[in-house]
Amino acid sequence: MTMTTHHIGRIVVGCLAGGVLAALALVAGPFAGADEHVITGIVLLAFASSWGLLAALSMLWTDQPQRWAALPAGFMGVAGAGVLVFAPSEAVIMALGWIWPPLFLAVLGVTVVRVREALHSRTRSWVVYPLLTVCVLSALGAGYQAVRESLDRRTPSAPGRLIDVGGHRLYLNCTGSGNPTVVLQSGLGEGSAYWESISTAVARDTQVCVYDRAGRGWSEPPSVPQDGVAIARDLHVLLERADVQGPFVLVGHSSGAQYVRIFAGRYPEQVAGVVLLDGQPAEAFEGLPIFPLFYRVFSRVYALLPSLARLGVGRLLGHPDWSPRAARSLHDEFAELPTSLAQARAFQSLGDRPLVVVTASRDAMAGWLPLQDAMAKLSTNSRHEVVPFEHTELVTGEMGARTSSQAIRDVVHSVRFAAPLAKS
Repeated sequence: MTMTTHHIGRIVVGCLAGGVLAALALVAGPFAGADEHVITGIVLLAFASSWGLLAALSMLWTDQPQRWAALPAGFMGVAGAGVLVFAPSEAVIMALGWIWPPLFLAVLGVTVVRVREALHSRTRSWVVYPLLTVCVLSALGAGYQAVRESLDRRTPSAPGRLIDVGGHRLYLNCTGSGNPTVVLQSGLGEGSAYWESISTAVARDTQVCVYDRAGRGWSEPPSVPQDGVAIARDLHVLLERADVQGPFVLVGHSSGAQYVRIFAGRYPEQVAGVVLLDGQPAEAFEGLPIFPLFYRVFSRVYALLPSLARLGVGRLLGHPDWSPRAARSLHDEFAELPTSLAQARAFQSLGDRPLVVVTASRDAMAGWLPLQDAMAKLSTNSRHEVVPFEHTELVTGEMGARTSSQAIRDVVHSVRFAAPLAKS
């Protein structure tokens, strides 16, 4: 009996630990950076295999058959295969968020009862119960996430409006009055809300518009991931259908610079001036030595976020705005980054349109400042300011936002009076 108990313990540890290690190896290796449905499906199938193997080996090699393990194996196997095969949309996944957590909790409840009856080993308390507890917490977190998202959608809407741009609606909010209209383009993963300080300041002088790209903030997600051209097209349609008159002064922060550059290249007659706030260079992969490694690492990290957000991890860590939709949007946008940068690189001249490049020098990565200098040469009427702030401080910091607002005002003044851009 002692030999059998020891034998079943090794099988339990080996199978379940193997499932965890296999899941980690798959999402860090061959499926690193994959879409949400692939990551979720692969992890579920890895866990299903470990539970199924436990059931099979315990029946073949011990006198303690653990047939209960077929319950979580079957549930996870069916769910994982379904997610992989059908690649459900955001709307379908959100609807399933109301269904699978209670079903999974029911399966786990039966499993706990069967484990107590069938498994006579210390691994019951040391391995199986803790793992089942993690499963219970995951189901509860997913259920809580579904409830909170439903409540969030019932809260009063933002002050702007949603406009259909073809298959999805984008959020737009314009304040102030006067020409030219300033349009603010957010950085990677950011929404319109973080422009509050700058938009308030600039609205004293002219009309300023903030918007959320598809899948961010208040905007609806697109049916497929968008590259830079698709994002520029969305903005073009949004402004046209909202009857916001150009030409515009476009302002791009961080990765938003590439979308500004693409928009200016595709719709030059609608662009009167440009401000780039520590804009990501289109030549990032070639000119920044550390950027290729940075991209490889974060493409893997960002791929995990949507699946984790479905389980309420973002809210648990105190980031309620880290929703599954936002996490999926961040992953998709980052995955399209190489394409978007190449598209931005195709547009090499703004002519004599006023251009101000503001560069944050604090903690800038190697190669960043020379590429910022190169961006200032996109126009023959340009100014390059290097300021002692960090990257995000140009938008969210008090002094940085003042510097950025003044740069925008200077371009507005240059456009409004057809005057050369004032040099710093």
